[in-house]
Amino acid sequence: MRDLGLVAGSCGGLDVRFAAELARPAAERGWRPAITLTPTAMRWLESTGGLDEVAACTDLPVRSVSRLPGEPRPHPDPSVFLFAPASANSVAKLALGIADNQALTVLGDVLGAPGITVVVAYQIQDTRAHHPAWQRHLDTLEGAGVTLHRLDVRRPWTEALDLLPSAQ
Repeated sequence: MRDLGLVAGSCGGLDVRFAAELARPAAERGWRPAITLTPTAMRWLESTGGLDEVAACTDLPVRSVSRLPGEPRPHPDPSVFLFAPASANSVAKLALGIADNQALTVLGDVLGAPGITVVVAYQIQDTRAHHPAWQRHLDTLEGAGVTLHRLDVRRPWTEALDLLPSAQ
């Protein structure tokens, strides 16, 4: 079993699709999900009752806040990361190096590192995709070796898992 850094932001469908189409299928494919949520994603899952379903997909704690000094590290150091779903806001922050929450810190610490695979599967409204900075954010991430995938709400999120290397 191989560790997967599975990071999620607050996007439409998170409450019903994250466990069913990403966390559980990742585990079924042989990954051990080390799940980190943005603070808002954690609140969404807590408020909808979906957090227990997400937690059942891994033997590791689901985290959204940083640990205190002296606390043990709750997750291993995966060599593969999937950020899905990623909001436009989180994609912009990641591209700019803004690590203002644990999810972006985890990804920012490995972005561009040799031997690390990072896939970002994002959701964005068509109107926001025309923002003048958006393409620069995508170009920055691609330049750091990130594989990008736009999630289509009409298609299964498991497509993002197909972009990962084998869990074996």
